[in-house]
Amino acid sequence: MGILNVTPDSFSDGGRFNTITAALSQAEKMLIDGVDIIDIGGESTRPYSLSVSSGEQVQRVIPIVKAIRSQLSTTVQISIDTRLSTVAKLALSEGANIINDISAGHNDPTILKVAADYNCPIILMHIKGTPQTMQDNPAYEDVVADVIDSLQLSVERAKQAGINPDKIVLDPGIGFGKTFEHNLKLLAHLNRFVELSYPILLGTSRKKFLNTLTATEKPEDLAIATSVTTALAVMAGVKILRVHDVKENRQALDIAWAIKQATIDSE
Repeated sequence: MGILNVTPDSFSDGGRFNTITAALSQAEKMLIDGVDIIDIGGESTRPYSLSVSSGEQVQRVIPIVKAIRSQLSTTVQISIDTRLSTVAKLALSEGANIINDISAGHNDPTILKVAADYNCPIILMHIKGTPQTMQDNPAYEDVVADVIDSLQLSVERAKQAGINPDKIVLDPGIGFGKTFEHNLKLLAHLNRFVELSYPILLGTSRKKFLNTLTATEKPEDLAIATSVTTALAVMAGVKILRVHDVKENRQALDIAWAIKQATIDSE
């Protein structure tokens, strides 16, 4: 899954792709580099970011969805990264295939009904609090168990809203209300999430804990570090990797997948 932020303020690429020309160029590069899903977002959810209205999100994302469909590809999967049902519904009507909601339907519960009505996949992520509050001293009794419990509750809410269980994808929410240590603990126990029997999405791309580990400052210098987490995640059974740098992570994914398949075939 390639990240296409059409925002002025996302943490590592804000303002780079918020015109149709720039967004289409980036989407085309992602397709060449081997992307399977393009995730389009019109609201930054970096720590302490402010929410963006549905009208503003629509103005940012819908022209990009339509342009990709009309000018680049009728077949690539497009996910809409939003917490708002109105944005999700309009994006789906214009050619998006997937809803990616960092709030798992808690911000706007109607988004669950939209997913059910369209019978489309929905990604339910774990977040502690909101983007404005999530990094204010997040605490857990047991981060792995607590995140799993929360995701299971989100699954039940989604099913009660009429969403087919086969359409549910889970995301442990690396960096969303987690400390450096929490992120590492979640990555060390990805198998626990895979055991939930839903496809798992992982988003570590260019995140601050990787800067800390590698003693680097710029998010765009983290393609290699992100690729390491991608390879480890594939070996653990993660199905979707949400990344900024598609080419590097596609290579890591393909190699890890081949090794994983060889391991299975030899058992």
